[in-house]
Amino acid sequence: MTEQEIRKYLRRIEEENSQTALRSFYNLCFDRFFRIAYYYLHTEEWAQEVVLDVFLKIWERRESLHHIANLEDYFFITIKNASLNYLEKEQRRKDMTADAFDGVSISGESPEDILVSEELFAHYVKALDRLPERCREIFIRVREEKQSYAEVAKDLGISVNTVDVQLQKAIGRMRDMLSRYISGTEN
Repeated sequence: MTEQEIRKYLRRIEEENSQTALRSFYNLCFDRFFRIAYYYLHTEEWAQEVVLDVFLKIWERRESLHHIANLEDYFFITIKNASLNYLEKEQRRKDMTADAFDGVSISGESPEDILVSEELFAHYVKALDRLPERCREIFIRVREEKQSYAEVAKDLGISVNTVDVQLQKAIGRMRDMLSRYISGTEN
């Protein structure tokens, strides 16, 4: 998914007032948006709800989205904030008498550790999006969805060896892209 593709869909959504274009944009971006939300929420149902809310906001703000300089960062931050807001709402719902957040990190990590973790995750998502489609699909199925090589091979109609080769290719590219980020040589 490139910035040009995103802008093309957003332009169609705005100019044509097109729900069909929104649906196409949804199909293009849902998996990525879902992974970001799931990273923060750890619950599929909540992540789906947040992503659907974000797409509703995209529709409601369709006239102003073309002014945004970096759409990739904008969508990442929008989903992250929506996820964190959802967590806060759920926390308040669970315990109406306690303060939702009193400045203490829920995970026990320092704010700096949390920031570094979120930044690394953002680069992970970008690196994942830069993989060829087949590599990305196999990587997600094996590494994130914990499917076996045999399951993936059967579902995609390919050999187990092809799954292994594609996964190794994806891992190598991900390692390369993330190591460039960590070493500070990323473009």
